[in-house]
Amino acid sequence: MKNLDGTLKASMTELMGVLRSSSDFIQYENRGAAIKYWVSYYRTLIDTKMLHESVLVVLNGEKWSSLEQLKGIVPIEDVILTSDTDVIKEKLLQGFIMVALTEYSASCLLIRVFMEKARQVSLPEVEFSVVGPKEAFVESLESNIHLIRKRLPSDQLRIKEIQIGKLTRTKTAVLYLENIADEENVKTVWQRLNEIDIDHISDSSFLTQLISDNHHSPFPQLLDSERPDRAVSILSEGKIVIVVDGSPQVLIGPSTLVEFFSAFDDYFFNYIVASFFRIVRLASVAFSVLVTPIYVAALNFHYELIPRDLLNTLISSREEIPLPPILEAVFLELTIELLREAGARLPTKVGQTIGIVGGIVIGTASVEAGLTSNVLLIIVSLAALASFTTPVYKMSNTIRLLRFPFLLFAEFYGLLGIVFCFCFLAAHLLKLTSLGRPFLGPIYPPRSADLKDALIRLPFPLMSMRPIQLRTKQPVRFNKKKAKENKDIDE
Repeated sequence: MKNLDGTLKASMTELMGVLRSSSDFIQYENRGAAIKYWVSYYRTLIDTKMLHESVLVVLNGEKWSSLEQLKGIVPIEDVILTSDTDVIKEKLLQGFIMVALTEYSASCLLIRVFMEKARQVSLPEVEFSVVGPKEAFVESLESNIHLIRKRLPSDQLRIKEIQIGKLTRTKTAVLYLENIADEENVKTVWQRLNEIDIDHISDSSFLTQLISDNHHSPFPQLLDSERPDRAVSILSEGKIVIVVDGSPQVLIGPSTLVEFFSAFDDYFFNYIVASFFRIVRLASVAFSVLVTPIYVAALNFHYELIPRDLLNTLISSREEIPLPPILEAVFLELTIELLREAGARLPTKVGQTIGIVGGIVIGTASVEAGLTSNVLLIIVSLAALASFTTPVYKMSNTIRLLRFPFLLFAEFYGLLGIVFCFCFLAAHLLKLTSLGRPFLGPIYPPRSADLKDALIRLPFPLMSMRPIQLRTKQPVRFNKKKAKENKDIDE
């Protein structure tokens, strides 16, 4: 027993020597109290007000004589009595204070006095909607889980936590409804998170790249959202939500391609209006990707496809243009991307000015200088505008990237090249999966029941089933027949 105590004290002495090398580590002895004790903590991690009002008041009293007794009277929930130096080091770095009876005591009491500094819940910035809730996730894991729990007060909501990153030890939570979610999906997510071997995790975007099925695909395979109401809706469908401490977005999976073009405020409007705007978004994406390559292909190979009146306009606009159509298009596309990047990196007010004034000045100057035609300038501007209709920011980046391979194929093979490029894209999407589920569903494999909320949105009474490809334990949301009978009774 003495040998064990000696080993523990030696380990504690070594640990304290390492911790004292940091200038924000505090360790002192209070000899004025009835029972002498040592207190150790990182002053940059703890709440000093809680330390003095909730802990030191008890420590300086005469109501305890041992650490076991002290554990029962400290008015703080998270208190640990341990002699494990690994646990002590971990907890001190998480905002705990260590109370010991001697400087190198083999046993100590760890009390959580963490200083929680987090941004207040504010409006969504990316997924903002005029109608509907105005709350967005913040960088605090506890606050984000609170926002979800508040909207989903179910005893079936399960939360499993894990720390990822050998240096950062970032807290990550996996949320799902046990009575609905497929166990295979939960196991897949949990297994991939446990297999991550990395030094640090700064944001949920790191996890997106680490646990995605295909790391070489430009398409995001996990949907990210900053809206608690969307996360709750996804959970009720039987999907998995991943919350990362320090990130204002949560990850959602398994996801499908059509979900990236569905804004959550679609569900706040009548199904006819919502379906119209969803179709507009899909048409805008197709227009954004294809319109500039079709322009290049038509001018290089397919003059006969252009109406005569429009052909005269195109010829007159390109009379003094020295560049071939492909260089002209790439020049304008890269100019748009430069303006977008400059606007995103500069302060908000300056960025808006750069985007508007820069676009007007550069566009007008390039046309007057004879570098680009005014027709292509209009086409590229409309294509850039159409790409921003995508509700998910990461997917809009992918859409803008896709234009360039389509442009190259159009330059070499015309419309046939565009068809080839589309075939390659379709083959890639057919092979792509999200947590093992088809990324192109419910379009392929075709599932007619899931199409009710895919390209269009049907009325809520017709969406009584959860998505088939999720293989949920409870595939039925509500009894459609009983709901109709209750409605008829009310009427």
